[in-house]
Amino acid sequence: MKLWNKYRISNIPSLIFIEASTGKVVCRNGLLLIRDDPEGLEFPWGPKPFSEVIAGPLLRNNGQSQDSSTLEGSYVGVYFSAHWCPPCRSLTRVLVESYRKIKELGQKFEIVLVSADRSEESFKQYFSEMPWLAVPYIDEARRSRLNRLYGIQGIPNLIILDPKGEVITRQGRVEVLHDINCKEFPWHPKPVVELTELNAVQLNEGPCLVLFVDSEDEGESEAAKQLVQPIAEKIIEQYKAKDEEAPLLFFVASE
Repeated sequence: MKLWNKYRISNIPSLIFIEASTGKVVCRNGLLLIRDDPEGLEFPWGPKPFSEVIAGPLLRNNGQSQDSSTLEGSYVGVYFSAHWCPPCRSLTRVLVESYRKIKELGQKFEIVLVSADRSEESFKQYFSEMPWLAVPYIDEARRSRLNRLYGIQGIPNLIILDPKGEVITRQGRVEVLHDINCKEFPWHPKPVVELTELNAVQLNEGPCLVLFVDSEDEGESEAAKQLVQPIAEKIIEQYKAKDEEAPLLFFVASE
């Protein structure tokens, strides 16, 4: 159970490759990896930079193509989604508005769809609703490499990257739904967040510390955050130094 919790396993079968000498995760999505590279030609399968994995042409829904190098210097949302998935369609409607608002704020921001649709026809129908870019559906190898890079186990999933291609947050879906006016873009993670219906899905991802407070006492929630924050920051920094995710998520619940 310690191993299940450490690697936050939610689906089986699940295959994770690690570097034995350091314990660092090499690849979380090993099943995709051995499917894509059955002869081990890419061994030892270490993570590659986003710019290398995404390299190639990207599409607009009007059929125009542009090179992935145009993403350089921009914040990027890598959007794993599919038309057959109802939660994906719901998120897409909100995300279209968020995308426009962020652009209107003058931010350099782009989204890249990585489709999990079951046919090119479904992909085209779904993509026609989107104002951003997409990896061509026929480029299955590149779509698979992006799934492997971020260890995607379910959709919808929105990964937000900084202009250097480093992950800011894997909780883009929660952030978009929670911050409708995009005031907190690019959504750097907070050590302690208020538990809501929108972000409660994170409770399924691993161990969480939830501090419950009296919702009728004004200011109690903020005081609770201040109480937990130094502990959360210390733990997060300890694991960040080891290039690992913290083993706990921290919440304050007022309702």
